Amino acid sequence: MIINTHSHIYDEAFDADREEVFKRAMEAGVEMLLLPNCDEKTIKPMMEFYEKHPDNVRVMMGLHPEEVKEGYIGKLRITENEVSRLTARNDSGVMVSRDIMVGIGEIGLDFYWDDTFKKEQIEVLSEQLHWAKELGLPVSIHTRNAFHDMFKVLDHEQDGRLAGVMHCFNGTFDEAQTALSYGFHLGLGGVITYKNCNVKEFLANIPMDKIVLETDDPYLPPVPFRGQRNEPAYIVKTAEKVAEICGVTTEDICKITTENAKRLFKL
Repeated sequence: MIINTHSHIYDEAFDADREEVFKRAMEAGVEMLLLPNCDEKTIKPMMEFYEKHPDNVRVMMGLHPEEVKEGYIGKLRITENEVSRLTARNDSGVMVSRDIMVGIGEIGLDFYWDDTFKKEQIEVLSEQLHWAKELGLPVSIHTRNAFHDMFKVLDHEQDGRLAGVMHCFNGTFDEAQTALSYGFHLGLGGVITYKNCNVKEFLANIPMDKIVLETDDPYLPPVPFRGQRNEPAYIVKTAEKVAEICGVTTEDICKITTENAKRLFKL
């Protein structure tokens, strides 16, 4: 059984066959999908999918860094309100919606296209990291062309309360070591099957209790599906590649990464 820690199955790319895609994932051995939010428009379809499959789906709430542009404050406040709604506590102070929302995400920094809103992205990331620390929730962090700035933020924000995943990790060995030093896990997806992925060169030196599997569907499909729409079931190809690199069985990787995900997200 596998926990897919990053799926956008609620995306419009799956509007025509979403239930068939979900069924294929279950048949492939995926026992649970964790769905990170992107912006104010994705909250509704994400929550609707959770409501259809509450036994096999959990959500995260956050504002994606690429959405930090003109009008981002309104988007951030909508996201914050949804976080508050999903983290209501009962009279004993226990979070009653833990079985729905298990993290803050997808949040981060992305300067791939430009850094026009660099300052604002950093401010939004920091605010959302504060939510996570206050609520005791892990984060799913998106970092593209921004590791230096990301680590500066984590230097300031990590006070022992932050945990989470460096989603779709594709950095250097030194960047991996730095991420691990902050207590983060590395999220491995279809990119690990690509010929030019340098993570393959050092993955065997990463502690296995610090990796989790993901797809980021409908993006970044693994070989042999490159160029097609990615889907949650394809996580099996990632598991097979990780097992090959680490010199263990696919079953071992599925078991280890599932236990890692359960421990990190308190599933």
